[in-house]
Amino acid sequence: MTATATESPICEAQNVSVSFGGEQALLALKDVTLGINTGEVVAILGPSGCGKSTLLRALVGLLKPTSGNVLAHGRPLVGVHPGISIVFQNFALYPWLTVQENVKVGLNGIPLEPDAARQRVEQYVDLVGLHGFETAYPKELSGGMKQRVGIARALARGPELLCMDEPFSALDVFTAESLRSEIYRLWTGTGDRSVHLPSSLKSILMITHIIEEAVFLADRIVIMGTRPGHIRQIVKNTLQHPREYQDPEFQSMVQGLHDIIVSEHLPEMAAEQKAAADAGVPMVEPIPAAGIAEITGLLGIVNDHKGRMDAFALDSLTDYDFGHTLEVVKAGEMLGLLETPKNLVVVTDLGRRFLHADIPERKVILNAQLRRLGTFSMLIQALQEAPGHHLPTDVIQEELVVRLPSQDVERTFQTVLNWSRFAELFTYEGEAEGVGLIEAAAG
Repeated sequence: MTATATESPICEAQNVSVSFGGEQALLALKDVTLGINTGEVVAILGPSGCGKSTLLRALVGLLKPTSGNVLAHGRPLVGVHPGISIVFQNFALYPWLTVQENVKVGLNGIPLEPDAARQRVEQYVDLVGLHGFETAYPKELSGGMKQRVGIARALARGPELLCMDEPFSALDVFTAESLRSEIYRLWTGTGDRSVHLPSSLKSILMITHIIEEAVFLADRIVIMGTRPGHIRQIVKNTLQHPREYQDPEFQSMVQGLHDIIVSEHLPEMAAEQKAAADAGVPMVEPIPAAGIAEITGLLGIVNDHKGRMDAFALDSLTDYDFGHTLEVVKAGEMLGLLETPKNLVVVTDLGRRFLHADIPERKVILNAQLRRLGTFSMLIQALQEAPGHHLPTDVIQEELVVRLPSQDVERTFQTVLNWSRFAELFTYEGEAEGVGLIEAAAG
């Protein structure tokens, strides 16, 4: 689906600026020009506070700009754009309404006969995989199911532009990935051919701070800068479908966007990371919130089943919800103890060696594996350069916030401590003492 040369954008901002406050107004957006065309997915990408959501609200008429113009199909927009629906990050469901009733709210203002309205609600409840949960209330649903209700409600209106404001940020990483993949399959037509998005839907506009999400879904990626919010660069995504996260071209584009973003906010860090990449040092990446005991226990379960298990069968033998089971699997994979071909979880040779080792040898194995990870390499370097090889807790946490802005810093910090203390890499005796590098590692 592509726009013709003469077709006006569905919505368009022309030199839009937005200020909040009185005499000492905060300039949230400055001189932004952006159009959303028919037949494309546009991702607005940038760190917290850069005005991504403010721009979305201005584009669709929920917020009147301080200066500049907003157009809908080439004409000045008056009020809210009639052809949009929004999926919010916090679900925005009515707790006293059932799934069916929450989806039906999306039909408010649309003249439909009762039977037609009921059929449309059923259609989109089925589309998002909630058949059988029509009479459930939000308190009875998981976070992923709640967001499915929000998506069904937005689609039921039959919008021409679906706007998604950080739609997966309140979900665990694996639920988010599942929903992201479903949206991708529906939009690209690579999923179940009997399941379709509404025929009226022409484009998707998504707000995100996750680079991989933007590269996976978007045709154009709008990179925003801060203080005030402005467009730094618009990147056309030429990656072919289907897109795979592990594809070298995918990874290269992710790294390129990462460098663009970092170069504005942390120019010294950008140069440092480029030098590290040139030297073959791994990138800093999120650490799954899984303890060493959890990883070891799960490794033992798989090993007891001939070293190979289906992920769903494995989950049935754990006490975790499925999302956490996958998080523990991801942690084991990151440490080189597990592999995950397709839906399988497989113990590696190193994983078998780890299981059969005594505690001191396990510590040696884990110590070596942690040094291969970008996040731990970064912290080791920082501690090596610090007086006495110690840094205050808040300095370590600040490093994690800067390098991993989309992660829960407290969970990440606790996981780093869990792994590194077992591996005898770092010391930590409480917030007052801070984090130290064990001298054997420092040498």
